[in-house]
Amino acid sequence: MKVCVIGGAGYIGSHAVVELVKEGHEVVVVDNLSTGTKDSVDPKAKFYFADITHKEELNQVFDLECSIKPFDAVLHFAAKIVVNDSVYRPLEYYHNNVEGVRIMLEVMVNHKIKNVIFSSTAAVYGDAKQGICREDDLCAPINPYGETKLASERMIQWVAKAHDLNYCIFRYFNVAGAHQSLKIGLLRDNLTHIIPITVQAGLKIRDAVTIFGDTYPTKDGTCIRDYIHVSDLADAHVLGMKHIVEKNESILLNLGSSTGYSVKEVVEEVSKHLDVKVLMGEPREGDPAMLIASSSKAKEVLGWSVKRSLADIIQTDIDFRRKHEKTPR
Repeated sequence: MKVCVIGGAGYIGSHAVVELVKEGHEVVVVDNLSTGTKDSVDPKAKFYFADITHKEELNQVFDLECSIKPFDAVLHFAAKIVVNDSVYRPLEYYHNNVEGVRIMLEVMVNHKIKNVIFSSTAAVYGDAKQGICREDDLCAPINPYGETKLASERMIQWVAKAHDLNYCIFRYFNVAGAHQSLKIGLLRDNLTHIIPITVQAGLKIRDAVTIFGDTYPTKDGTCIRDYIHVSDLADAHVLGMKHIVEKNESILLNLGSSTGYSVKEVVEEVSKHLDVKVLMGEPREGDPAMLIASSSKAKEVLGWSVKRSLADIIQTDIDFRRKHEKTPR
């Protein structure tokens, strides 16, 4: 298939591109390089520098590519994703995450492209009462990031109904780790994810890792999250795309390991390999106490399940940072 990957130079998008290319698909990447790098894009993929929030730029790419051969599907990874940041900069998040999706859908409809795979998030569930999130649970986001993703989900569903599109919406849980080749992983300034920050602290790239709050209603007082290796996530996108194209139907699925680990447990796992200095901080606004995926539906529909453990995630991140991060960022 010929596919357009919007945000394909970023962390998750670049891993999806690797898997799509490996499966023999023709891949076109569109990215504004705000967080990604061109070096992260598989050399077998075609690259365009363009911004999803600029309709003229996206239209130019689609006009050119579809005149050669139409896209069979579009995969969307181009989002602002930092929960705490979204609380203080909601307008930027609505502009990029909602308006960007609206423009993408409009361009897709105008070019008669019928399949979209969308990156959503566990943040749409809000502060889940039981901590275990199922696809049919009530969605009540507690931060602007989650709100923008839920708004985009609903927009996709309405547009799909009006214009006969198929969608695959994936609600990610906490994504981490690096590709086994160690060529791509999460490299950026101002990291916010607990695993790479803890690894950086262990490698002395930063002074310490801060645990934000230890009074949550959890087993050790720190937030509990479900961690998934980025390559497992990429595998799911290949399966999801194939499913909606071949079955001509839409799906909405959680992607996680269905196992929760506290922040302290993550730090302890990293500390098995590295000497990590830990500081305690105040709880961050917008952080739910516990989010764990029920991923049984993904296994049932796609035959997908995680192959890599938390230990694997941490080991690949350590190996990746040892190779790519020599000095403090």
